[in-house]
Amino acid sequence: MPSRPDRRRFIAHVAALGALAALPALRAKAASCVDGKQRSWIPDDAFLAELPRIMQAFAVPGVGIAVIENGALAWSQGFGMSDAQSSTAIDARTVFEDASLSKPVFAYLVMQLADQGVIDLDRPLLEYRRPDYLSDHPWLALITARDVLRHTTGLPDWRTSPATEQLVPMVTPGTRINYSGEAFFWLQLVVEALTDQSLDDAMQLHLFTPAGMRDSSYTWNADLAARSVHGYRAHDSADTSAPRQAFREHWSVAQQVADRWGKPLSAWKYEDAKRALPEVKALAPHAGVEWAGDLMANAAASLRTTVQDYARFMTLMMAGHARAQWQISEASRQAMLTPQITLPGRWTDKGLGWNMETTRDGPVFYHSGSNSGIFKNFALGDAQRGRGIVVLTNGGSGSFVHRRVVRAATGYDLLSYDL
Repeated sequence: MPSRPDRRRFIAHVAALGALAALPALRAKAASCVDGKQRSWIPDDAFLAELPRIMQAFAVPGVGIAVIENGALAWSQGFGMSDAQSSTAIDARTVFEDASLSKPVFAYLVMQLADQGVIDLDRPLLEYRRPDYLSDHPWLALITARDVLRHTTGLPDWRTSPATEQLVPMVTPGTRINYSGEAFFWLQLVVEALTDQSLDDAMQLHLFTPAGMRDSSYTWNADLAARSVHGYRAHDSADTSAPRQAFREHWSVAQQVADRWGKPLSAWKYEDAKRALPEVKALAPHAGVEWAGDLMANAAASLRTTVQDYARFMTLMMAGHARAQWQISEASRQAMLTPQITLPGRWTDKGLGWNMETTRDGPVFYHSGSNSGIFKNFALGDAQRGRGIVVLTNGGSGSFVHRRVVRAATGYDLLSYDL
């Protein structure tokens, strides 16, 4: 990144080069209203003309937007740069780091397995698998997959020192909402044990391939490395150094071990990552790799997709369409979008994998995502009206941008954007 005095000129250069670089139009004849009264969620031309200025103001080099209308991908467009250093413009094949938007997609896989009788959402996870980093706290025996998907495990988001710190619940499971990536990773290890597959292999088999999500992966390879966005600091950050690209840096080193083993990272399970850890730390002692979880796919945070692929996933949550055999049952779809716990004083409810909020038009489902302070994303859907919007960015101030996109497109200024 350039020095602080040059930063404004740098961002202006980025905006000028790339803000109008757009994905090929995927515009269908989206209805201007739904049920005779709802206007389209495709942002209007006046807002899209203003968007490059908004991106420049918040130092967000790249943005991808996709819109669902009538239960199908209707429109998508990209703006700006995926890599400002090399002036690489966002195009139809650009892959974004989805951050916590990973969680609803993984939740869908869990619901598929529940429909198949592979997992019981209300059976304690300890009866399926006990990871080696768990403490011996008695509350752990109460945690279920349902608790994980609705964030009521009582576990922290992430341990501060995973190499030496055991995982301990903070409160009794089922009594409070505690947003927890650790819980999702534990459930990922349960799914790994039940399917005898890595996370990415299971996702490709059960969801990505049948859904036509050809540019989606929870892991890493040379093609994804070439097409993935780089992240950039927030517009008001005092730190002028280049930000750490954590997954990119960790996996680039792990890839060397994978190549030597002849086993792609997409096929790695937890035991593979544990075995590779000493070698990776020796190859790159300053890369910040602490534990096996740094080297493998992460159900809570590591999904990469094009903006179109994420919209394709969201279409699966819409009501009223014929369901293929591989899709979750109607009961499971409704469960994902139904509040699972009632707690006083909250603006938002927790479904299974999604947040729920009531608007003037009825309930909507949504999720946000933030990785390393440099990737900020948001997805919002109205299942009954078959509408949705996803906004993916590669800037630390991306939330200032995606809020404006969502407000301009939907008219909603949501009360809660909590994770």
